[in-house]
Amino acid sequence: MQLQSEFANLSRWELSSAELRARFDAVQLPFETTAELSVEEFIIGQERAVRAVDFGLQIKDHGYNIYASGIPGTGKNTILKSMIKQVSETQPTPDDWCYVHNFQDTDRPRALSLAAGKGREFQRDMAHLIASLKEEFPRVFQSKDYEEQRRELEEGFSNAREDLSGELDQKAAERNFLIKSTRAGIILVPLDKGEPMKTEQFAALPPETQAEIQYKEKALREDIATFLERVRALREEVDQKIDELNIRVALYTSQHLFENLKEKYRPFAKVMDYIEAVQQDVLANFHDFLSEPEAPLQLPGMAEEPVRRPMIRYAVNVVVDNSGRQGAPLIEESNPTYNNLVGRIEKKAHLGFLYTDFTLIKAGSILQANGGYLLVNVLDVLRSPFAWDALKRIIKMREAKIEDIAETYGFIASAGIKPEVIPISLRVILVGSPYLYYLLQAYDEEFPGIFKVKADFDVQQNRKDDTPLQYSRFIARLCKDEGLPHFERDACAAVLEQASRWVDHQKKLSLRFSDLSDLIRESGYWTQRDGKALVSRVHVQKAIDEWIYRSNLLEERIHELITEGTLMVDVTGAVVGQINGLSVYDLGGFSFGRPARITARVFLGEEGVVNIEREAKLSGKTHSKGVLILSGFLGGRYARDIPLSLSASLGFEQSYGEVEGDSASAAELIALLSALADIPIRQDIAITGSINQRGEIQAIGGANEKIEGFYTVCKALGMTGTQGVIIPRRNVQHLMLKEEVVKAVADGRFYIYAVSTVDEALQILTGCPAGELQADGSYPEGTVNAAVLARLQKMGERLRALVKKGADSA
Repeated sequence: MQLQSEFANLSRWELSSAELRARFDAVQLPFETTAELSVEEFIIGQERAVRAVDFGLQIKDHGYNIYASGIPGTGKNTILKSMIKQVSETQPTPDDWCYVHNFQDTDRPRALSLAAGKGREFQRDMAHLIASLKEEFPRVFQSKDYEEQRRELEEGFSNAREDLSGELDQKAAERNFLIKSTRAGIILVPLDKGEPMKTEQFAALPPETQAEIQYKEKALREDIATFLERVRALREEVDQKIDELNIRVALYTSQHLFENLKEKYRPFAKVMDYIEAVQQDVLANFHDFLSEPEAPLQLPGMAEEPVRRPMIRYAVNVVVDNSGRQGAPLIEESNPTYNNLVGRIEKKAHLGFLYTDFTLIKAGSILQANGGYLLVNVLDVLRSPFAWDALKRIIKMREAKIEDIAETYGFIASAGIKPEVIPISLRVILVGSPYLYYLLQAYDEEFPGIFKVKADFDVQQNRKDDTPLQYSRFIARLCKDEGLPHFERDACAAVLEQASRWVDHQKKLSLRFSDLSDLIRESGYWTQRDGKALVSRVHVQKAIDEWIYRSNLLEERIHELITEGTLMVDVTGAVVGQINGLSVYDLGGFSFGRPARITARVFLGEEGVVNIEREAKLSGKTHSKGVLILSGFLGGRYARDIPLSLSASLGFEQSYGEVEGDSASAAELIALLSALADIPIRQDIAITGSINQRGEIQAIGGANEKIEGFYTVCKALGMTGTQGVIIPRRNVQHLMLKEEVVKAVADGRFYIYAVSTVDEALQILTGCPAGELQADGSYPEGTVNAAVLARLQKMGERLRALVKKGADSA
C-alpha cells in the first residue's frame, strides 16, 4: 500500500501560531519603565513555603525546627532571612555568655550569663578591678603606716626572742657552757675557767667529771629545745598577726572596689558568687599584686610561659557578645564544621608543649545564635565529620558542650579543660534538597523528631493578574540595587515570557530568581554595550541568544554531522518502517533536541518485539517499559481471536549511548505498524510521545527543545513547506517555542500537530486512515489497521503451516 498524498486534511490537528507561545501584553503593565516602580522588599510566590516557615518560626514547642526543601536558585535563603528578620526584631535580645576561672576546680571553667551588652562591660570592670588592685596594693603595703605596724610586730618578736635567748645564755653560763650557733645547728661547748674546753682537755678529765659535764649538756639541750619551741610559737603568732594585718589592709584597700562591683551585678546570682570567689582569692594571694615576676627573655613568636601569667585567672572571656544587637540573632553558618558549629578550645605552644586555659575557649555559631536562629546548609553539615551528630545532640539535649574533638574521640591523650555546659534555646533552619530530606526521613531515626516542619520551595507558580507587576518590581529593585539600566515594559514582558519558557508552561512562571537575576544583569550589559539608557526587548533576546551561543557547541556539532550526512536523518520522502523520533540532550543547565532515526523490521517467528537497545544493554528501565507496552497494545488490538505470531526488532540507528525515557514509544509503535502494513511513513514529520496499552498518546518532557531541534535540522537540510512535528495534545500548554519557529508556523513553512491517539498520528504520518474496529472484528479496507491485521494473520498462517510441515516430517 502506498502513501495516499491526497489524504491531506490535517488541519484539525494543526496548531496555530498563537498556540505555540504565551505572550505578555506589555500595554497592560501600568508603567513605561521600571524606574517608576516602588522597590520595597516582598516575596513572590512560595505561599506554601511561607506558611510553613511562619509556623515554624512562631511555634515555641521543642523539635519544630525547619527543613527548607527546594532546588538551588529559588530564593530560599533570601526569603528565609527576610522572614526570620521580621520575627527576630520583635523578640528579646538574648544574654551574653562568659567563661571565667573556677577557683574550686581549675579544670572546669564556669559559664556566666549576663544581660545583652553586660558581658563586655563585666570584662572591662574586672580588668579595671585588677588594674586598680595592682596599683593600690603596692601603694598601701609600702606605706609608712603599714611598715610601722609590721615593724612593731617584728620588733616584738625580736625582743621576745632576745629575752628567751638571754635566759638560755644564763642557764648555759650557770652550767659552765658556751652556746654557739652555726650553719650546722646549735653547738654546746663546755668551759674551763671561762675558756672553751678543747677536745684533749675533755678527754683528760676524770670519768666522773666527764659524766657530770655530759649530764649538764643533756639538761641544757632540753632547755634549748624548749627555747626553740617557744621561739617557733612566737614566730607563728607574729606571722599570724602579720597575715591578719595583711588581710585587714588588703580588705580595707579592696573592699570598696568589690562592693561597687557587687552592687552593680547584684541581679546576677552566679556573677555574685564569682565576684565573692575572686575577692577571697585576691585576699589569699594579694602578694601577686605587689610585684611582677622577672620576665625571661622572650624569643620572637614565643608565647608567655603559662606559670608567669597569674593574673589570667581573673580575666573574663566573653564568648557571646550581644551588645548592639536588637532582637534575636540570626546566624548563617557557611562552613559548618564541628568547631565552627559547637566551638573549640584553642591551644598554645611553649617550649615544645601545649597548654590551654579558659581564655582560649571560642564559641561556635550555635552559641552565637543562642536565643535566636541558625541557618545552615544540610549538605555542608553532612559533609563535615562529627558536625551532624553534634548538631542533633545539642538540639535534643538543649545544651552546648564545648570540648576538644580530638580528645573526645580519643585521637590524642592530653590533659584539658572541661568548660561548663551552656543551656541552648534556638531554632535551626536547614536548607537542602528534597532528596536529602527524604533520605534523612528514611534512614535517620532522630531526624523526624527534631525537624518537624518541612517548607517546600516550588520552582514555579501559576500566572495571576498581579504576577507581571510583581516580577517587574523585582526587576526594578535589582536594577536599583546593582546600578543596572532600567527596563522598558516590553522588555519586562520578554523577561516574563522567558520565565514561562524555563518551566515549559504557558500558564506558569519560574521562581528560580537566580536565573532571572542573571538574565536581568546580562540584558543590562548588552544595553550598555549598545549605548542605550533603557533595556528593550531586543536586549533581552540578545542576552538569551548569547547565553545559548556560549552553551550550544555540542548541539552545533551534532547538527553539522546531520547536515554532512554522517548522522543519517531524512526530512523528505517516505520510508516503510522508518520514522524520525525526537530526543533531548541535557548538558546540565542547557538542553537541546535532535531527531533520531528509529527503524522496525518484522519477520516470521514467535519471539515478539525485540528491543535492540535492551539486548545491547543500552536501554534504560523506562525505555524498556515503553517497548514492553507495545506488545500489550499489539495483543489487545490485533490478537483478540487469534494468537499473536510475530517477531520484530526495534532500534535507534546510530545511537551508541543509553536510551532512557518512554517518549519515543509512540514513534516505535508507528514504525512497527508501518513495517507490518508495508505503508511508508513521512520523513518530513517527526513525532514524540509516550504510548499506553490503549493507544493513547501521553505527555512527555522537553517538547520545546524537541520541536526546535527538528526545525533546526530541517532548516539546515532545506525547508520544503511540509515539514513539522507531532506532539501529544496534552503538551500544548507546555509550548513556549522560539520566535523563529512560531514565525515559520505562521508563514506556513512548518507545522505542529497535536494528537491524542496513535490512530491520529498514523493518519498524519501515512496519509491513510487508521480504521476503527467493526462489529465483525475486522477493520475497513484501505486502512492501516486492516493492513496490519491482514499481515499478522498471513504471518500466523504461514508460521503454523511451517510448524505443521516440520511436525509431519518428524
